[in-house]
Amino acid sequence: MTSSRTETVLAANEDIERLLLDVLLDRLLTSQKAALDRVGEALPSIERAVEAAVPRLQAGGRLVYAGAGTSGRIGLQDGVELTPTFGLAPEKLVLLLAGGAGATTQAAEGAEDREDQARLDLMEHHPTEHDVVIGVAASGNTPYTCAIVQFGREVGALTIGVSGNPESRLLREAELGICIPTGAEVLAGSTRMAAGTAQKVTLNLFSTALMTRLGHVYRGRMVDMRISNDKLQARAERMVMELAGGTVEEAREALKLAQGNTKRAVLLRRGVALADIEPLLERCQGHLHLALAEL
Repeated sequence: MTSSRTETVLAANEDIERLLLDVLLDRLLTSQKAALDRVGEALPSIERAVEAAVPRLQAGGRLVYAGAGTSGRIGLQDGVELTPTFGLAPEKLVLLLAGGAGATTQAAEGAEDREDQARLDLMEHHPTEHDVVIGVAASGNTPYTCAIVQFGREVGALTIGVSGNPESRLLREAELGICIPTGAEVLAGSTRMAAGTAQKVTLNLFSTALMTRLGHVYRGRMVDMRISNDKLQARAERMVMELAGGTVEEAREALKLAQGNTKRAVLLRRGVALADIEPLLERCQGHLHLALAEL
């Protein structure tokens, strides 16, 4: 097994605990900035992953995030925000973390080594060829994560590996690899730092671009967001008024009829009968700009 470059101890950091605080903070920030440069270099790989994932989800597939430890929690964080932000149906999302839900707040000893449990965890959700399985591991050699990607590929799912190690098992197992080689950490082995930053930004880019391509964004607005508080209610009303005109009272009524969905409220305000909205959106694969073009 190839060891992770994140475990390398840099000679320049042997005295890090004795640095002046401003120098220490600058060194930490510099490593974070360098991580973003590695993400920039991976943009073509992220683009290929988005392009391959779109038709799978359009065919009814799910997004499956898998990982262990810091990487797993970063994947979980990205995935769990897709429902409130973009209205992705909860049943279209599977979040797999080595050690289960308890591992979100504390380390699960030995969980990342359990390939047998990885298979059980994935198969419990009955994966299909329409699903998109995303494995995230800084080293790219975490057994749990690699096994989930391997099993996902066996059933025909699209598999994507996100790793900081170009020579890793994860990138070999995955159909599509996204390599973000952030290298040695300022604190040897602390992948919550540069590697974690690169993973979070990579997943942000991937999921946001994917949701945009699936029609959850219109004119820079999150038109499928879930309204869960007063702030979001006001945001939704403002979006309806900006995109379809009218008063706040008219926007509020349209949102009520549309069961809180901004996209559908806009169509109501643009003259589409309530009964015609779903057939229209189905023809347009959920894209509001295409639906409006038909009016």
